[in-house]
Amino acid sequence: MNDDLTLARRGLRPSATFDPATVHDIQRAAETGIYDIRGGGAKRRLPHFDDLLFLGASMSRYPLEGYRERCGTDVVLGARNATYPLHLATPVTIAGMSFGALSGRAKEALGRGASEAGTSTTTGDGGMTPEERGQSKHLVYQYLPSRYGMNPDDLRKADAIEIVLGQGAKPGGGGMLLGQKISERVAGMRTLPQGIDQRSACRHPDWTGPDDLTIKIGEIREITGWEKPIYVKVGASRPYYDVKLAVHAGADVVVVDGMQGGTAATQDVFIENVGIPTLAAVPQAVQALQELGVHRRPDGVQLIVSGGIRTGADVAKALALGADAVAIGTAALVALGDNDPRWDADYRAIGSAAGYYDDYQDGRDPAGISTQDDDLAARFDPVEGGRRLANYLRVLTMEAQTIARACGKAHVTHLEPEDLVALTIEAAAMARVPLAGTDWIPGRPL
Repeated sequence: MNDDLTLARRGLRPSATFDPATVHDIQRAAETGIYDIRGGGAKRRLPHFDDLLFLGASMSRYPLEGYRERCGTDVVLGARNATYPLHLATPVTIAGMSFGALSGRAKEALGRGASEAGTSTTTGDGGMTPEERGQSKHLVYQYLPSRYGMNPDDLRKADAIEIVLGQGAKPGGGGMLLGQKISERVAGMRTLPQGIDQRSACRHPDWTGPDDLTIKIGEIREITGWEKPIYVKVGASRPYYDVKLAVHAGADVVVVDGMQGGTAATQDVFIENVGIPTLAAVPQAVQALQELGVHRRPDGVQLIVSGGIRTGADVAKALALGADAVAIGTAALVALGDNDPRWDADYRAIGSAAGYYDDYQDGRDPAGISTQDDDLAARFDPVEGGRRLANYLRVLTMEAQTIARACGKAHVTHLEPEDLVALTIEAAAMARVPLAGTDWIPGRPL
């Protein structure tokens, strides 16, 4: 008989406040005296793109015929100041994930897959690897508070520079890479002792405000000869103000990472309780760009949205709300082969299961992706991983394109809030689109 039914017949029922997972967390904390660290993003139910629906064309709107009428997917990023902006074939990019957090083979696969699909990948903390640079047609170099692996020559080798002020999983918090992943090569690149936990700073050491950021952006432009687009990435907390300040500081592109962003391993209490959902962040960021007159203009500032992007529908919804492109992290790792059922026995052997593995920080990933163990990393084939990622990126692009055609749009970035309705009052208020079947947007007068 079902255990839950048996317990219920004995008059026992679970607590909504102290559910089994919460009780386990309390017991673990009491046993170990340390907080929990993991990746994978927020696990709680949050208002997300699933709470939005598209209004496809019928009589009042005219759809485009698939495969006969063109629907563009390309995007240009960074034309505001850069001599060589990025021209990508798809608005889906790969978010920053470091060598150290990921194996060298995984970084190579990200470069291979992104290049095959005509998009960009991003270095992450810890510097640029030859594997990734060699396989990436468009490589964005992240400039983080830690400055681990930072090299001006690598800045010049990159195709764009992303100054990271925060991440969706931990806005206001620094990163961490535990000692078991600080291999000899990782330690050498980061100038760290091998095998010792690395905790990154939560803010850049040489500025304390937006005026200083303006100076730093100027320095990077001088180093790179004004050739490269400069991105500024923020974790979603106060996106309206942060985006405005980033634009005033001189950013060509702003990246807003919602709290569903999760490849960065950090404290569980941070992941679940700091930041705001991606759905709530996008309209605020777009409003800031619109008020500054730089939204969706050839010489304007582009918005990249990340945090919980999984499907072409998510991509299309982010674009409809005003983003110019999206970035994927966790989904890219799954596409490479992380959490693959064929490794289920190995996942269970380390206390997890396929589909549930999120202990990216412990370096024991059976798929060989988030590890520095040579034997585990050897399991991963970067060529096959790159092929899988390229396929996934193509599917995301085609799905977004199909939705755009159904809404009568000749380009995916022509999607707009008018094409959307919300299923819940919360999503309607956050996304600033009508509740389905009404013309009511919560917070606005009828």
